[in-house]
Amino acid sequence: MGKTGLWLVGARGGVSTTVITGLAALSRGLRTNTGLITEHPVFKNCELPELQEFVIGGHEIRTGSLQESARAIEKDSNSIPGDLIRSLSEELDKVDTEIKPGILVNAGEAIHALDQRLPGVEDMDPGAALTKVVSDLTQFRESNQLEGLVVVVLSSTEAPLPHHPSHDSATALLEAAENGVREAFRSSTIYAMASAQVGASFVNFTPSPAALIPATREMLESNQCAYCGCDGKTGETLVKSALAPMFAQRALNVLTWQSYNMLGDRDGEVLAHEDNRSSKITSKGELIHEILGEGVHSQVSIDYVPSLGDNKTAWDLIHFSGFLDHRMTMQFTWQGCDAILAAPLVIDLARLIETSRRRGESGLQSHCGLFFKSPLDSRTHALGDHFDALISKAKSWDSHR
Repeated sequence: MGKTGLWLVGARGGVSTTVITGLAALSRGLRTNTGLITEHPVFKNCELPELQEFVIGGHEIRTGSLQESARAIEKDSNSIPGDLIRSLSEELDKVDTEIKPGILVNAGEAIHALDQRLPGVEDMDPGAALTKVVSDLTQFRESNQLEGLVVVVLSSTEAPLPHHPSHDSATALLEAAENGVREAFRSSTIYAMASAQVGASFVNFTPSPAALIPATREMLESNQCAYCGCDGKTGETLVKSALAPMFAQRALNVLTWQSYNMLGDRDGEVLAHEDNRSSKITSKGELIHEILGEGVHSQVSIDYVPSLGDNKTAWDLIHFSGFLDHRMTMQFTWQGCDAILAAPLVIDLARLIETSRRRGESGLQSHCGLFFKSPLDSRTHALGDHFDALISKAKSWDSHR
């Protein structure tokens, strides 16, 4: 079917570096495919893109190289070990040549505070930023003779964007960009608009709410682009989405569900800023009330703990009552390497959304809800419901049926 481009926004971040290293390692048979949902037997005859078909490029606002990012991960968590970095050095260097300086549009204090920014990467006029991203994506597609292109936003969580009248109309949003109305945009808004203009599929893997507003969704749909989001479901919320339905199905009355999250790395550094943290808490917190009802006392806290690096820790307390109103408690601690949990989901989403494109299935890819904390337009947050929807889609794609 030809080559497919995978364009990563935040291309040298922890998740992107793990995606790039993981794809190269799997393509060469240096690691197993553990963690890839698309390797489930139900997808065997669905004609998904092979891992070797992906050509990777991206945008990055910070200095450095992929090898340097991989070595930083080795030092922090050893989730990418040194022997793998040495074995894949040529592949990492090759991808580095396809990474371009990114854009910042109304990015906010937290993201501007990140150190080691590339020279010249400053807040841009939205019209100029859109022109640059469209040019970079077009050049990437043409120089690599790509049949398909998937843009995945893996950059730092943005602060919420106050509603602007242009957010409700594609035409109005384009006019706002042309007129330099910065307050109508975040960087993620520009990436969604650029994806629509070049006909690329679009995945918002972050909780940044400015990416898939009504106007950008209209653009993507009118240009027959496949898209999905928001906020990759990798850790504590994944556990919640499996556990919460159990209490409902067992007729146990959950009184309180308290969640405390600790994380380091750049993600934690950005989320230490209240505005950016609010985007994440909204994404993480809506599940409990949707599944168990508004009567549950539920709070989500996030703290930046630098020494944890990419190994995030979450502690949850569930206080519930059972027969004869007797009260009981369940607690769990989740400790996981964020990039290791997220990277295979990015690869899965790239394969799934490219398959949709090849089959002419544009618009919102609702069967991808399994992968997100805040799946767009979803009526459920239960893990089992989303898994069933994905399996149903796979069966409809099965070429042997």
